[in-house]
Amino acid sequence: MAGNVKIIPPREKESTVLRVAAYCRVSTDHAEQALSYASQIRNYTDLINAHEDWTLVDVYADEAVSGTKLDKREDFHRMLDDCRKGKIDKILVKSISRFARNTKDCLAILRELMGMGVYVQFEKENIDTETLTTEFMVSVFGSIAQQESVSLSEASRQGCRRRMEMGQFITTKPPYGYRVKGSGSMEIIPEEAELVRWVFDAYLSGHSVGWIVNDLIRRGVQDRKGNVHWTTRQIYYWLSNEKYIGDTLCQKTYRTAFPFTQKINRGEMDQIYVEGSHPAIISRETFEKAQALRQRKKRKKEHPDGIYPLSQKGVCAVCGETLYRRITRKGTANWAYRNHLKSAASCPAGPIPEERIYDAFVRLFLRKGVMPCGYWLI
Repeated sequence: MAGNVKIIPPREKESTVLRVAAYCRVSTDHAEQALSYASQIRNYTDLINAHEDWTLVDVYADEAVSGTKLDKREDFHRMLDDCRKGKIDKILVKSISRFARNTKDCLAILRELMGMGVYVQFEKENIDTETLTTEFMVSVFGSIAQQESVSLSEASRQGCRRRMEMGQFITTKPPYGYRVKGSGSMEIIPEEAELVRWVFDAYLSGHSVGWIVNDLIRRGVQDRKGNVHWTTRQIYYWLSNEKYIGDTLCQKTYRTAFPFTQKINRGEMDQIYVEGSHPAIISRETFEKAQALRQRKKRKKEHPDGIYPLSQKGVCAVCGETLYRRITRKGTANWAYRNHLKSAASCPAGPIPEERIYDAFVRLFLRKGVMPCGYWLI
């Protein structure tokens, strides 16, 4: 026997005010994009205020940032935090590409927002996640936006490449000692150039990079940010930067395929060397001397574990102490008992160049020759 069936009609929703926010973004800091940025804020403010049952929460806007990565979009994260706090019901966005150009991030964020009861309306694609029954359309448009980002990046890279080949490419971040002129070329900053010249002179006079850093800090020399903060890495970069002789090596780094990451070019991509692209701060002769000195000093790092063919095998014939390898200020290697370098009175035998020891070893091996006076191999 069937029971009585009664259909209960749905209750009409009570009229509530929808808390609406808007998100806009421009990817460059050019003047025309700045106008677009201001225009988007104005348009969304007017649009939301035009609806009686809508109330404006805020207009979240990121300027001059990329859509492929979320970590640098501060206002985007601020908007998501407000959604998690229950302050927003709907978000208006011009297009999916403005929201995110990475399909994976786009879908993950939309799922999280929908789980919190927050819906997103994309104007260009005419998509409202409140009425969306499947993620298929969003996935498709997200993939299109991602491909658009890849295409734009490739076009930009090809443009830069052509300028490099024509010798017209100038970096947007000039090294210490230079600034970019209005015409796009670089000019010297006199006070900064003097410091660069001093660093090269100090290095070639025998001072280590560590000594140079400590001296800059001791004297309170400020960097471009006004801080007394110098590192050996920074000084090594100066000593190897060809821009200080007026040349430019293009494509020292390159971007990988999506998702974009910047990597050091270690031969994976072609490079272009442009001579005389801008005024020089130091002479070519000084630069080449600094490179030669750096190469000599690098020999010490060929055995990072500190083990060399003669390690623990050479002793002083006079005092019997073990010999150790040392690098001189000129970048040459010699072997000596530790106290040889401190005081000649401790032992009359002095340091001996590494080349002489190797030559003597070869003679000893081939003709049963003798080692240099005062040294034995054990």
